Amino acid sequence: MATFGVSPDKEQALADRMAELGIRESDIVEKFIRSGGHGGQNVNKVATCVYLKHLPTGTEVKCQQERFQSLNRFLARRILTDKIETAILGKRSAEEQRIAKIRRQKRKRSKRAKDKMLADKRHVAEIKKGRSFKPGSRDE
Repeated sequence: MATFGVSPDKEQALADRMAELGIRESDIVEKFIRSGGHGGQNVNKVATCVYLKHLPTGTEVKCQQERFQSLNRFLARRILTDKIETAILGKRSAEEQRIAKIRRQKRKRSKRAKDKMLADKRHVAEIKKGRSFKPGSRDE
């Protein structure tokens, strides 16, 4: 595996994950594209965007998160590995879990939960109503 400008530990961890999933460098087609956006002149002149395609699965990844091609190569491989792992092991990705959590939060309350919540609100309202000032109740 080539050097990506990250710590050797991270490179080794990625290499181990790829080997574990059976992803070989020879199965990956790598292209470099000129990216856009933040990064200034460096990004505009140098092909820092990395495109990877894993031939056996047909999984494609494009990465232009960083200004440096070497770092984008590492990140693209990590993203590709995550995608393939999700496809192979059937795990729900972090993104899918986040979306499911939002969906649960926005879901309509059940009738029972709604009734309980409203009963609690009425109870609190009664308590607060009892605190209000009643004329003639205190010595003036």
